[in-house]
Amino acid sequence: MRAALIREVGGVPEPAEVAAPAGETIEVLAAPINPIDLAVSRGILATGHPDLPYVPGCEAVGRKEDGRVVWLFGGSLGRTSPGAIAERAPVGDAQAIEVPEDADPALAAGLGIAGLAGWLPFAWRAPLAGGETVLVLGATGSVGLVAVQAARLLGAARVVAAGRSASGLERAAECGADATIRLDESGDLAAAFREAFDGEGPSYVFDPLWGEPAAAAVRAAASRATIVNLGQSAGATSELASADVRFKNLSLLGHTNFAVPADELAEHYRRLVAHAVAGEIRLDVERVPLADVADAWPPGRGRRHEARRRPLTLPVSRAPAPPLRPSRSQARPRTQRGRSTRRSRRRRAPGRRSP
Repeated sequence: MRAALIREVGGVPEPAEVAAPAGETIEVLAAPINPIDLAVSRGILATGHPDLPYVPGCEAVGRKEDGRVVWLFGGSLGRTSPGAIAERAPVGDAQAIEVPEDADPALAAGLGIAGLAGWLPFAWRAPLAGGETVLVLGATGSVGLVAVQAARLLGAARVVAAGRSASGLERAAECGADATIRLDESGDLAAAFREAFDGEGPSYVFDPLWGEPAAAAVRAAASRATIVNLGQSAGATSELASADVRFKNLSLLGHTNFAVPADELAEHYRRLVAHAVAGEIRLDVERVPLADVADAWPPGRGRRHEARRRPLTLPVSRAPAPPLRPSRSQARPRTQRGRSTRRSRRRRAPGRRSP
């Protein structure tokens, strides 16, 4: 079968003929490229990488033998065993979660790791009760854009988007942000964050950045605010003042999709995709053929950060996707070379408390 193949640590994948995986497999319809795939390829993920050479990809949407379309994620897939950027992907110890009907496979794939990272903090890790004032850091990436919409959909009273890309912040405003802040143009970030919330500061901070933006958000946060960290794009360390955390009684939580119980992950994935099919969550995806995987791999991309606003999906299957009924969110897709939920009872994540 055809697949992306990484031959050395730090290398860029190239299309190649490889042996089909043993055991149960899915016919891959779309396989995103995620930051975790880059970390694995560079040998910097704590769990290591599969034996070289290997097929990358920690998730995919594909068709099982019985015809059901599923999202494949978790276990060792793409982290310590061969991944999913191929014509067929091994199920192995990964979860195979059925994709809601009428969902575009590329969109459903983009809403997996990236989409859930923007959704789960508000819906599961530290659920919104309604009326919160939310600061979304890193709001110009695909995760942040989903977060802006998720916060609004789940009851936030005010949502402020912060990021570095002017065009990305315009998109965040289109997606429901009440105000935007340029991280690279604000000399005193903490003051800018407080001012965006009428001097009170946010009661909830969504943070995929860490580093200085997180430190500024802690300084600006309102009393008893919740801060959920899920990444370190702005730095692996952040200097936080103990007094800010203690005397404001902040709840500082961490989140990773890999720590979500299987049944909760399946429920929330289906909720999120259903919201997208209904036009309540918008996400642009960029479709790239498997033959162009080397150019699509981020280190080789000339468009740098702007390209990362859209999840890259590789539609690798030779078979046609199932027929689709256009949704409101797909009525006028933003394309380049073919680029392309009902609210249920919220559940509170176990162990929600400040450390």
